[in-house]
Amino acid sequence: MSAQPGTAPAHPSSYGGGRHAGDDPRSMLARPLAATSLLDAVRDLHRDVEATSFPLDLPGAEPARTSRTRLVDQLGEHLVPRLTELSAPAVVVVSGSTGAGKSTLVNSLVGTEVSAAGVLRPTTRRPVLVHNPDDADLLSHHPVLESVEVVAHESVPRGIAVLDAPDLDSVLESNRESAHRLLEAADLWLFVTTAARYGDALPWRVLQDAVERQTTIAMVLNRVAPESLPEVRGDLLERLRAHGLQGAPLFVVPDVGPHEGVLPPAVVAPIRRWLTMLAGPDRARTVVARTLRGALEALRPWVDELADAVQEQADAAAAIGARLDDAVVAPGRRAREHVAAGAVADGAVRARWAELTASGAPLAGVVRRSGRVRGSSRTARAREAAVAPLLRDLVTTVTSVLVAAGERGQDAVHAALVDEHAPAGSASVAAVLGGDDGVDERIAAAQQAARGWVAQGERALHAALAAEAHQGAGASRRRRRVRRVVGDPVLAAVALTGAAGVGGAEELLSTLLGGTGAAVVENLRGQLSVLAANQVDLERAAVDAVLRQRDLAADAASTLRLRLAVLKALT
Repeated sequence: MSAQPGTAPAHPSSYGGGRHAGDDPRSMLARPLAATSLLDAVRDLHRDVEATSFPLDLPGAEPARTSRTRLVDQLGEHLVPRLTELSAPAVVVVSGSTGAGKSTLVNSLVGTEVSAAGVLRPTTRRPVLVHNPDDADLLSHHPVLESVEVVAHESVPRGIAVLDAPDLDSVLESNRESAHRLLEAADLWLFVTTAARYGDALPWRVLQDAVERQTTIAMVLNRVAPESLPEVRGDLLERLRAHGLQGAPLFVVPDVGPHEGVLPPAVVAPIRRWLTMLAGPDRARTVVARTLRGALEALRPWVDELADAVQEQADAAAAIGARLDDAVVAPGRRAREHVAAGAVADGAVRARWAELTASGAPLAGVVRRSGRVRGSSRTARAREAAVAPLLRDLVTTVTSVLVAAGERGQDAVHAALVDEHAPAGSASVAAVLGGDDGVDERIAAAQQAARGWVAQGERALHAALAAEAHQGAGASRRRRRVRRVVGDPVLAAVALTGAAGVGGAEELLSTLLGGTGAAVVENLRGQLSVLAANQVDLERAAVDAVLRQRDLAADAASTLRLRLAVLKALT
């Protein structure tokens, strides 16, 4: 049996109504600097698109991720290699649905079995690319070779390479993904369907995407019974016109009944003649240039949409950040108020102070009724040893207060991310933060801050006394005696205890140092208040670590828009 004559125009001029002046690649080759600049622009775009992510699960994030993957494939598998080697053979991808007969068609076009064909599905597990041996060097650097089995055969005309792709609707997801990726690498699609499958929705969706990118397409209607040919062919031509493919070649391969191996040469002769004609240097380059031009033009809305999706991510991140800023205001204020109310001293610190100031204790009767300070250098050392447990209690208590402030901050942050008023994308951030993750880090940070605050006590005392002396009021005889017989470490411990909320300690320091003592207590209480609020801010900062991703920056979309502007200028 033979293919139906006259079923399709077989000249490349049939694409899109004829050859366009811009289809001639020699115009591109005549300007090597422009071609090089365009290649650099596409490479830059490929790099930046590949680095783009959509970390927030917004309503449009999943389609954007899919679009990004396809764009990466289009740039990396087709545009970059094609612009790198414009003279490389045109890649003809044979694609279609399960059971359409793609592998049998490829084998029949070559004249021998180069791709596994059979009734078991899925048949095509690893794609096969067949090319003329003389084209091996021109194809050697094409990235598509990494994922296909390469076969060199003399029967393939120079100037084209035929690629048998997996089924678009394969039961294997890996096959489906491979099929779509390989289609992005194509200079020409040879789309195979059957009388029973040509109405399937999936192939037409894929074809529509190709039409929008001006990809060169030809159609093979396979296994058609003679009696149903007029009706099927007429319906298929109508569908092609409806999808903007009225100029696409349509080849009909009749049903030859049960058979094994390749089809009779006469059956595929029209397709072989068309491919042979297409393989001519000028015509092959015309197809390459037309698909290349269409792909470059299609990048504009494609990249624009991707940049819009990136901007949506950045806007959502800003909204989440603003919501969290509001959420931590209340726990931060509460932490400050907690310190100001003296709650830090409740418990161990207040009990330890009572022990130290009880009758006969080291800090009892430091100041006589006459106002004279009691003690000596020896008692100062004893008092310093006596307040050491008080300082340890201060570290423990302040640590607990700071941890509690952090926990309230974490609760506020989590609630802001998961409640019904949470901005879009908040759930993604909450998922990254986790539940009780970071507890050890929070306790360690609080403990470090508490130790730092206690160590700051003596430094704050020295600074206040130095400022007093600078003002000419601090070098009194009594002040020198207080520092000698009480000792700076003990004075600092008293100041810290007063700042924590023990009124008696604050009164004692004021008695010993006057207004300077009160100022030291107020300074240390202010520092402790800031530390408590900072512990809340640490929980807010943990979210910033997520929101500071490059693709969530306010200007994240500008890089893609810049690449697009350069591309527009060159095309």
